[in-house]
Amino acid sequence: MRQVDPATARIEVVAAVIVSGGRIFCCRRAADRSAGLKWEFPGGKVERGESPRDALVRELREELDVVVNVGELIHRGMTTIGETLIELSCFAATLAGAAPERSTDHDQLGWFLPQDLISLDWAAPDIPAVHEVVQQFAAD
Repeated sequence: MRQVDPATARIEVVAAVIVSGGRIFCCRRAADRSAGLKWEFPGGKVERGESPRDALVRELREELDVVVNVGELIHRGMTTIGETLIELSCFAATLAGAAPERSTDHDQLGWFLPQDLISLDWAAPDIPAVHEVVQQFAAD
């Protein structure tokens, strides 16, 4: 098991796995963002004193102008990128209104069949979650 250097910065991140009509919503980060042109499940950083579920609701409202209902935890994993440890928690979520049409942080938004997720170029922290999501939702 790999030891994490205590000097490594830790960032807690949350993401939503939004499923509608058998398709899963994903976003491609804009070229000028970190992990530019990589796909991810939408979400963002948890702020100090904020619960992961509250952070997810806030981030999706800010970035995608949507309201979601956050469900069960689907995946929790850690990825080290450079000197930063990213702790990602992915939750099932449903839209409480209209589907996202634009994003402040992404240049493409799309709805994909579970089996098609593997062909996308994913941001490193999302890759383990993608495999779990494909297994879970492709079986449904």
